Amino acid sequence: MAGGSGPRRALCAAGLALVAAVLALVAAVLLRAYVLRAPAVPRLWARRGATAAFGAGERLELKEALRGAIKIPTVSVSPEDLNTTAMAEFGTYIRKVFPAVFSSEFIQHETVGEYSHLFTVRGSNPQMMPYMLLAHMDVVPAPPEGWEFPPFSAAEHEGFIYGRGTLDNKNSAIGILQALEFLLRRNYRPQRSFYVGIGHDEEVFGRKGAMEMAALLEARGVKLCFLLDEGSAILDGIVTGVKKPVAVIAITEKGSITLNFTVEKEPGHSSFPPKETSIGILAAAMTRLEQNPLRNLFGHGPELLTMEHLASEFTFPLNLIMSNLWLFSPIVSRVLAWKPSTNALIRTTTAVTMFNAGIKLNVIPSSAKATVNFRIHSAEKATEVLETVRNIIADDRVKIDVVEAFDPLPTSPWDDQSFGVHIFQRTILDTFPDVDSVVPGTCIGNTDSRHFTNVTNAIYRFNPLLLSSDDLPRIHGLNERISVEGYEKQVEFLFQLIQNCDTEELPEPHTSSHEL
Repeated sequence: MAGGSGPRRALCAAGLALVAAVLALVAAVLLRAYVLRAPAVPRLWARRGATAAFGAGERLELKEALRGAIKIPTVSVSPEDLNTTAMAEFGTYIRKVFPAVFSSEFIQHETVGEYSHLFTVRGSNPQMMPYMLLAHMDVVPAPPEGWEFPPFSAAEHEGFIYGRGTLDNKNSAIGILQALEFLLRRNYRPQRSFYVGIGHDEEVFGRKGAMEMAALLEARGVKLCFLLDEGSAILDGIVTGVKKPVAVIAITEKGSITLNFTVEKEPGHSSFPPKETSIGILAAAMTRLEQNPLRNLFGHGPELLTMEHLASEFTFPLNLIMSNLWLFSPIVSRVLAWKPSTNALIRTTTAVTMFNAGIKLNVIPSSAKATVNFRIHSAEKATEVLETVRNIIADDRVKIDVVEAFDPLPTSPWDDQSFGVHIFQRTILDTFPDVDSVVPGTCIGNTDSRHFTNVTNAIYRFNPLLLSSDDLPRIHGLNERISVEGYEKQVEFLFQLIQNCDTEELPEPHTSSHEL
């Protein structure tokens, strides 16, 4: 009996230690979820109610101004294939619709790269650092098949305007000018100078529009306190486990590398085929690429900040998980990989976009070609992706050529010293009463803003629109549309943003309001 007491005591001690460890772990999880919160940008202003009062006539005017712009088919197919007739018509159109903007004594307008537009709005206080609002007029092609209404008809139906460019991105181009037009009619002159850029070739790399505008500003020695472009939005019902709409402002965007893959072999007759054809070799190579996705990088980019800032908004038990990513990140990273929309946030993605081979049903082709686009996670470089792809293909018969490549953009500041972040936060909360959370994120596409890194390190991507899961496939897809009410809110946001930027110094945090 006595001899067995020692092992029992040891076993009991081990059991107690295990229980203590479990309790400590549970306590830590609960403490981080309900007491400790991720660092957030403090709210500096008390929330106000409605900020802009547009009359019935102005609401009709802003709607018709957008509809008129949508009817102009400013399509970009490639850098060499632009509808320049429509782009010139767009220039004439905005001169007609926004007379106050073009006649103001303190606004200078320039045409850049033949069709893009650069506005310099000179504020009354030259000591204040300027900012820039960026948008683009060009749109991707829109074959009419499958559309409920013709894509350039700007048809209005059940509170929506249908047409290519309603979300990407004529809504921003026209919305910025509309807000400025309304302000000028109210005899407003800003204290802080700012620039408005409207590119004409964003959909095809922006080399003659935004790139030339950026070079022009750099040559003039311009430095911006921030730049605001498209690239994210207010997500309503899209983030699983978060009930309220969330404003996501992208603080970086993914890089891109496009590769051409070619296999060359002797042609021949299909009646005596070789063991492997050029098509078979290339198809196998593409299959290897799709079956071997690049590494999961959750936790190495802004996606971690997004989750941490949103942690308290998640319903139970997701709030416990997201508040404790130090413990649960391996699980979260695997779950995020299940859906294409969230998988794009955590890794460099692979998309086989073109495959061409064959000339006749009984001829073995001499070559097969494929094009693959990779969107590069912020923790990787284009050279790393290229090396990884070579290792996955592992076949010298497959020739790989780089079509174009650029690295992810640097991450913009997101802290209590970031002027732009505070101004966006103030304007969002005042304009959208249902939004409580303003969080940093990643733009998984590419925007014109990437050309402006030499004039500012504070580049943000945000389209002030409420988007649901139903809206996302419409961008570049069928039946692109914007709600009339949503567009009014966008103009209201821009109208108020310009005025809020006249703030010279940021106030102390507003103590009676919770942090976001």
